[in-house]
Amino acid sequence: MANRGITLHNSDRARRFRAYVSILGTTQIHLRNPFIIAWWSAAFPGFGHLLLSKYIRGYLLVLWEFFININAHINEAMIYSFTGQFELAKMALEPRWMLLYIPIYIYAIWDSYRTSVDLNKLFILADRENAEFINFQITGLEINYLDKRKPWISVMWSVFMPGAGQLYIHRIATAFFIIIWLITVVYFSRFLEGIHLLVSGDLTQATAILDGEWLLFLPSLYFFAIYDAYINTVENNKLFETEQKNFLRRRYQNPNFVLPLNLKKRNE
Repeated sequence: MANRGITLHNSDRARRFRAYVSILGTTQIHLRNPFIIAWWSAAFPGFGHLLLSKYIRGYLLVLWEFFININAHINEAMIYSFTGQFELAKMALEPRWMLLYIPIYIYAIWDSYRTSVDLNKLFILADRENAEFINFQITGLEINYLDKRKPWISVMWSVFMPGAGQLYIHRIATAFFIIIWLITVVYFSRFLEGIHLLVSGDLTQATAILDGEWLLFLPSLYFFAIYDAYINTVENNKLFETEQKNFLRRRYQNPNFVLPLNLKKRNE
């Protein structure tokens, strides 16, 4: 099997790879804290799976969260609860949809935690196998390659416009997914109209015009975009350094050369 300069026979093919570079982005496995992944799933079902690069499952769970949350009026009930209006919160909830929401919500947390634990084990095996992978892709539509980028720049662009940080590190699919839902939330929450009225000095109208049910989606989406861009920039940089180190060692280092550190370990 030949593939862009790397020739692998079926008997020599690696069992596990640390990363896959495509025109849509760089997908890799690395060590993660399962509790952090589960926390993001609790904050917004689907986000934990997106952090694990389980894109199809993550996108579907995010879509489900928007759909079921709006129909069950969960955010509306939360707003009433925050203001101490518990009876209105009970009346706002739609039981027919609410009972569908609970099992999927719990499943998203459990599955993201379980998958994170499994991927950590696979990463350890893949890291020990240290198999070569293609680090450059070019087609008629896009070019993607491993490179070092600055995490603070990805954070900066995510602060200015959620999704831009993902574009900076070439997470194309996730970037457009975040941008599309950001536009949707901002539009239906009338957030920008509220900002305009606030700047104009009309605080009462600015507060009244906001749709709280949609507005509550915004913090989770906003901070997830920042965290996802930052953590993937850091991990992509680590992947680049590892791939570069392996390439230089395989191509230029004499196999009979023993580094002083390795020699010291042998003497011990």
